[in-house]
Amino acid sequence: MRTVFASLLFLLTLSGCQFSKSVKKDLVSGLLTTGDGLSCETVFLSVNDEKTERNTFVYGEEFIVNFSNIEGFEKTNDYLFPGMQLDVISKTGDTVLYSKDLYSDYINGLKISPLLLTSSVTVASPMKSKGEYLLHVNIWDKKGKGKFSAKFNFNVISNDKIIVEAVNVLYDEIYLFSKERETVIHDNKIKFNENAYVIFEGLKGFKEENGIVFPGLSLKGTDNTGASILDFNDLFSDYTNSGLALTDFNKRVSSHFILSGSEFKNPLHCEVTIWDKKSDARIKIRTDLIVEP
Repeated sequence: MRTVFASLLFLLTLSGCQFSKSVKKDLVSGLLTTGDGLSCETVFLSVNDEKTERNTFVYGEEFIVNFSNIEGFEKTNDYLFPGMQLDVISKTGDTVLYSKDLYSDYINGLKISPLLLTSSVTVASPMKSKGEYLLHVNIWDKKGKGKFSAKFNFNVISNDKIIVEAVNVLYDEIYLFSKERETVIHDNKIKFNENAYVIFEGLKGFKEENGIVFPGLSLKGTDNTGASILDFNDLFSDYTNSGLALTDFNKRVSSHFILSGSEFKNPLHCEVTIWDKKSDARIKIRTDLIVEP
């Protein structure tokens, strides 16, 4: 009987520990969660409001970590008071993203049942394509001792819809950007009357003369019928003699355009070339853009 009693006591104790503390790992995405006093029915990733199990994202893409039906918070007049800290660490140990408390504005608490907490990450500067990162999310009860955390390793890749041809030129990032939306365009979809940028960062390889480089920049675009939509032979023609400061050129170079109207024969075949007027260094990108109303 003593043996049976000890066994039952052990099982009851173990069951109690599982109720207050938990560890779960998604073997597909690698998302690891741990709970101490707080429990969560489901933790999942989403992109564009759809669940995903991937751990690789295109530069400029946003993903959300969802904590669905999280329980264990102490209530004050039926209100809950969660805190959520988020940080992203690079492979070299640098903190590239940090938020002390994403729910700091909710000083009067939340009255939501079931409770859904979310944190979003946009994989853009200071993150880099070809980079590996570790996301930490720490949730705590501001009125109690409960804690819950998540860890997630993810990779960032460049937009494979942008085809790059480079001769004696290196670069850090090349991407599309919307001024109006203030976001990287990772799906190659733009709108009419939207100021769309093609941005080059970290260009190297151009011949320098006393801290000055002499680039040219052409912008071409045709619709699906072959009609010319954009045709600029050298947007840097005003700088042929004076050149540009090397530090500014290395930091960022961009060209931008706006398409107006209501109808367009998709896609827009866009081509941007930057070349060195003092050497044979050049870089060209080609990409197809879908223009939406």
